[in-house]
Amino acid sequence: RLRSAPVTIRFVTNTTKECKRDLLERLTKLGFDIAENEIFTSLTAARNLLEQQQVRPLLLVDKKALPDFTGIATDDPNAVVVGLAPEHFHYEMMNRAFR
Repeated sequence: RLRSAPVTIRFVTNTTKECKRDLLERLTKLGFDIAENEIFTSLTAARNLLEQQQVRPLLLVDKKALPDFTGIATDDPNAVVVGLAPEHFHYEMMNRAFR
């Protein structure tokens, strides 16, 4: 019914563990009729902010989330993006992020 209604449809999630492509694949397998551009995640919001502010992040995100940041410069970071990625929460990485 939503598809036939005159409304824009978005699927919104706060997940930071997977990229939109993987989320789309999972939702499609569950039977959702959905397009990638209809998915808005917290990673989408983070990427939009990075592009808007023109900063170079240190990405403390799960490796499965990295495709959502393709094309974003990460050399000589001047910002930090934190997602659900316990493997990054150790002294060396935290020290790097704080610096």
